[in-house]
Amino acid sequence: MSAGQTRVGVIGLGSMGMGVALNLARKGFTVFGCDISERARADLAAAGGTALASPAELPADLAAVIVLVVNDAQVQTVLFGAEGCAGRLAAGTVVICSATVAPAAARATGEKLAAAGLVMLDAPVSGGAAGARAGTMTVMASGSDAAFAAAEPVLAAIASKVWRLGAEIGVGSTVKMVNQLLAGVHIAAAAEAMALGIRAGADPQTLYDVISTSAGSSWMWQNRVPHILAGDDTPLSAVNIFVKDLGIVLDQARALTFPLPLAASAHQLFLAAAANGQGGKDDAFVIRVWQALAGIPLPAGAG
Repeated sequence: MSAGQTRVGVIGLGSMGMGVALNLARKGFTVFGCDISERARADLAAAGGTALASPAELPADLAAVIVLVVNDAQVQTVLFGAEGCAGRLAAGTVVICSATVAPAAARATGEKLAAAGLVMLDAPVSGGAAGARAGTMTVMASGSDAAFAAAEPVLAAIASKVWRLGAEIGVGSTVKMVNQLLAGVHIAAAAEAMALGIRAGADPQTLYDVISTSAGSSWMWQNRVPHILAGDDTPLSAVNIFVKDLGIVLDQARALTFPLPLAASAHQLFLAAAANGQGGKDDAFVIRVWQALAGIPLPAGAG
């Protein structure tokens, strides 16, 4: 099936979902995007997609539906709620669930979709808004051979790497959970390191440049610290996302009686930032926790 023959629904037009929708439209897919935001719908329509206010408005004859909402509650609403789409999609349609949720939640969704005659791919993604727009995300997917076959044209368009993690729903979400543990800890560590350097008198830009070419660097250091240097707290990924995602990590650890001291500390830092009114800001601005504690000046008016 060529891209031009593929009709795809994208539910959730935030930074990731919008990137995916625009990338698919650019590559010739017929895209139907759903979001409650009028601005997001207008942006998609301007790029040639069909913008809808509700998943209940999606056509029944889609090849695939990608769900890129914030949490499991939203997944349940957009699929099975009063304005959900599960009841109107044609039997056998693949639903690519890319929201970050607990593994048990992914398994429960898979069971409900199967009961509705639909096929689920448990397919969380990584790569950020830039990766979504460029079609270079990493997909951590589990599901049946039929689900992978149905989703293949879409996966090929949105990702540079698709990990096939087996047939069991929930494995993709387990791997994404581990990724989010590392991502959250690395963002918190990058902010802590930058805050210490500023407090000690280092020039922030020089500090960033040096660490970026040294052993202490990380993908998150190189991706997030520039937001701090630019003073741009526009949320490509918000503090509240890591309040949620590290919460999933810690809930799973408690269920397994498994200690996660680093993840717990990072979670507390994101909670502190949210309590300080930063929950809707870019997650790099967890650095404002240290600003509040020590009064450090942040670059470019970022304080």
